[in-house]
Amino acid sequence: MQGAIDMQVLLDTQTFYLATTGGALPKKVLSLLANDETERSISAITIIEIAIKHNLGKMRMDDKLVRQGTVDLRATIVPFTPQHAYRMFALPLHYRDPFDRMIIATALTEGIPLIGGDREFRKYKGLKVIW
Repeated sequence: MQGAIDMQVLLDTQTFYLATTGGALPKKVLSLLANDETERSISAITIIEIAIKHNLGKMRMDDKLVRQGTVDLRATIVPFTPQHAYRMFALPLHYRDPFDRMIIATALTEGIPLIGGDREFRKYKGLKVIW
């Protein structure tokens, strides 16, 4: 796709869910995801968040759909490491959702942009947000 930006990106849980289930995403996000040169990543934390919400009946996305979505998006899974956990000590409490905070810490530690529509993400200094 001509004009798309070649880069690595980290999809937040909402973005992964929408991309996997055919939900509405902004044109800029669709362009990045359609670009074969875009390296798509999700955090292992996204899988944990989906599993918990699925088990609570808050999200209809089982492990088969998550696995298939990862394959279809050609996304790599970024493990949550001690470096990511230690980065959380420096995160201000702009946002209290623990899953999003772990995903933010991962994006900051890895130095990759986060694709997500939550306005709270933009409050974190140094975090590049695409939406």
